[in-house]
Amino acid sequence: MKRRPLALALLSVTVLGAAMMSSCKKDATTSAPRSVSAPGVIPSNPTLSGVLGTGHTVKDTIHLVASTAWHLSGLVYVDSSDVLIIDAGTKIYGNLSSSSSVPGGGLVITRGAKILAEGTESSPIVFTSAATTPASGDWSGVVILGNASTNHTGRVQVEGIPTNPPADATFGGSTGTNDADNSGILKYVRIEYGGYELSTDNEINGLTLAGVGSGTTIDYVEVFKSKDDSFEWFGGTVNASHLLSIDGLDDMFDTDNGYRGTISYALGVSDTTRADKSQSNGFESDNNATGTSATPLTNPVYNYVTIVGVSNVWTSLKTNGAPSGTGKYGRAAHLRRNARYTINNSIFLGFYYGVSRDTQFGNAQGTFTNTYAEAFSYPFLTEVNGTSQAAVTPAGTQGSSVTNFANGYINLADPFDRSSISNFETTFASPDGGTAGAFANGNWASSGTWVRLR
Repeated sequence: MKRRPLALALLSVTVLGAAMMSSCKKDATTSAPRSVSAPGVIPSNPTLSGVLGTGHTVKDTIHLVASTAWHLSGLVYVDSSDVLIIDAGTKIYGNLSSSSSVPGGGLVITRGAKILAEGTESSPIVFTSAATTPASGDWSGVVILGNASTNHTGRVQVEGIPTNPPADATFGGSTGTNDADNSGILKYVRIEYGGYELSTDNEINGLTLAGVGSGTTIDYVEVFKSKDDSFEWFGGTVNASHLLSIDGLDDMFDTDNGYRGTISYALGVSDTTRADKSQSNGFESDNNATGTSATPLTNPVYNYVTIVGVSNVWTSLKTNGAPSGTGKYGRAAHLRRNARYTINNSIFLGFYYGVSRDTQFGNAQGTFTNTYAEAFSYPFLTEVNGTSQAAVTPAGTQGSSVTNFANGYINLADPFDRSSISNFETTFASPDGGTAGAFANGNWASSGTWVRLR
């Protein structure tokens, strides 16, 4: 493919580097990704732009070291077959957009490329805003594109990317798909202040996972103050665990277009000062935008999840946020448009509507086990796109309550106090007895030192 001139000049890979790349290619065939030991090429310019790598004919390894403050100028693409290594403790700054029609800094891992970003609890990898006073939406976010199946009829370009990008920004596809596809590792990674709206309902999220396969590792990842969804999955089969969505504008965890992975040990916390014009939810799940029965059906499994909204009914009902005060809190979980789901060992609180099965455009269908909901109106309900609500008690749920002040029934330690992550843990007074929620069974061995709550 004819390529534009590279904005980042990289050194040619030596014979030793080529041998290392051969090792990388071998790693790509394994089911469990592991770090690449090759040092790769360290860019000489700390401001990255355009397409990284020297083209399809050479498999490049690009290495970002912790001793350099890296910047993303506009959307930066890791080209197909290339590998991006990011050391523990590295900080990567997204530069601000030059205009409302041009994305700020962002990172796009294209199909066939890999990101190996493995931080540690004491030295996480942090993507954040380059602004002196950072704000939600300062830069674009992180996008990973894979070859796993979706329910689109073919490959499509991912949301939020302008037309004619300098690298292939498509994902999935009906032919040549690989549900075990390996796009690399994100571990102990925090993504702050991202999110970009190219046009209405065409946005880059904090972390976008599009057609990403199960060979990829997503573990201990936080998205903080995204201007759109914190996490969104477009199809694919990647599993993800130990996730934190803190103060996202729109949905915390959004699954679409045939996503069929498992999300485990996840905490979502609403921004109490703003909500989105499309309504801010904990979960939002669709088979597709119109609810057809296109296959594979969206069918995630949620294990050990805690979703926290706002502390009282009056806040849950008021409009706020942008634009022009039209933002509103939605539901702890909005399951709709023919999606399927399995929700186990989970806790929902702090929304006017709790867990909603929406029957518009095809019934969402699924099961609950050991799941608890507290809401200001209906803890569990059915509805038709916001009308004709009816309370239900799905088989398999263990308890629910209606209250004006959140947490009276669920009894987390203190979910509206951001001073410690331990405030989101269950207590002896909790109805689940410590068997549900993001911190059940002591699974988070981490003390949370890598986490940002405010």
